[in-house]
Amino acid sequence: QVQLVESGGGLVQAGGSLRLSCAASGSISSINDMGWYRQAPGKERELVASFSSGGNINLADSVKGRFTISRDNAKNTVYLQMNSLKPEDTAVYYCRIWKYSSFFSRYEYDYWGQGTQVTVSS
Repeated sequence: QVQLVESGGGLVQAGGSLRLSCAASGSISSINDMGWYRQAPGKERELVASFSSGGNINLADSVKGRFTISRDNAKNTVYLQMNSLKPEDTAVYYCRIWKYSSFFSRYEYDYWGQGTQVTVSS
């Protein structure tokens, strides 16, 4: 059974920084995609950043220049460094680790963390 354990959320003033971590426990292939999503009250969950097994990084336009995603394959851990935080970044942040098989056109696995609250005060 694979579990994703997130940490690093909290309350910060606008302009501050936080670093989120997400570690996968259990047996999991390191050839996977990792990412962070967020969901603000009354809004749909949205992709914040992703880091593919091939090294491709995708960042939402709203966080470009402020957030950085990184990963440690040896630890099956993904990080989200968030700088210059704004009140509109307030949301529950979820990590996700998945592996999609284009050959079989399906997910081999798709795991989500429990979510960590990030609150940015103005």
